[in-house]
Amino acid sequence: MELNQYEIVLVNLDPTIGSEMKKTRPCVIISPNEMNKYLQTIVIAPMTSSSKHYPTRVEVKHNKTKGWVVVDQIRTIDRKRIIKILGKLTENEIYKVKTTIQETYVD
Repeated sequence: MELNQYEIVLVNLDPTIGSEMKKTRPCVIISPNEMNKYLQTIVIAPMTSSSKHYPTRVEVKHNKTKGWVVVDQIRTIDRKRIIKILGKLTENEIYKVKTTIQETYVD
């Protein structure tokens, strides 16, 4: 399965420990296409449908539903956890995710 940066994919995140996000849920692929093509691991940010407005959460629309990309829970997973591709972020949503990642981890 070809996986591309900023696609929304359904991922089985279990088993988890402590406060890590659990269950099978949509996630956004954060890793660049060069990594996605050659590595067995994919870097993702999980999504949630219930969140407050935090600086590390990016509001997006998926399947006509409001959700949040949880930038503070970015993790690396094996590609075997990915069940299927659900869609892709819009250009505006990609910009917001990139900006939030930079503000959170770089600046």
